Amino acid sequence: MPAGASAKRPSRTKAQQRAESLEQILDAAEYLFSRNGFHGVTLRDVAERVGIHTTLLHYYFRDKHHLFDAVFKRRAGATCERRMAALERYEQEAGDHPTVEGALHAFLDTDLDLYYDGGESWMNYGAFVARVSNSEEGAAMMAVHFDPVVLRLIGILKRALPDYSEQDLFWGYHFVTGALMNTLARTGRIDRLSGGRCRSEDFPAVKQRLARFMAAGFLALKG
Repeated sequence: MPAGASAKRPSRTKAQQRAESLEQILDAAEYLFSRNGFHGVTLRDVAERVGIHTTLLHYYFRDKHHLFDAVFKRRAGATCERRMAALERYEQEAGDHPTVEGALHAFLDTDLDLYYDGGESWMNYGAFVARVSNSEEGAAMMAVHFDPVVLRLIGILKRALPDYSEQDLFWGYHFVTGALMNTLARTGRIDRLSGGRCRSEDFPAVKQRLARFMAAGFLALKG
């Protein structure tokens, strides 16, 4: 090869081009849904963010509902698999003596690490799930993808707290998931309230405290 010449980059196949376009669309939709919710985003908004015509968007997705479902599913499998594996490992390590805090660390820390280490795209997904989880569309997807992991956690908590009612265990989880979703939303409110001492982006700080704090709450439910 002559000096100064560069190797010709192999052209992308049509399948590769379609895959890249699809990822760009999902990234754009994830970002917009995370900030505006399902009803606050149109297909035109997504197309404009990607820089394509809306008709091309219809080549990949029939309507906004199908696009929303695809955004939700794209990363749901990874987070569920990681948390399920973490809970299984914890059960094996704890044997006959699981603790509330140990189970919560397995459930929460794995997820917080995934979002934080995954960078902007995963942080956007976290905010997306937090925003839509209480919507009709999001709740249906949460049930499909996340309920098995939650029920696995509840099963461990039952063994850790055999004298507690199922009502208390499910209410306890309800409070846990509320704190987790508030964290994933990254609204910036804690930044303002604390005068910058705490930051919404500081998932390691949350990880250091959340499981221990919530475990104490579970224990306090036994009146």
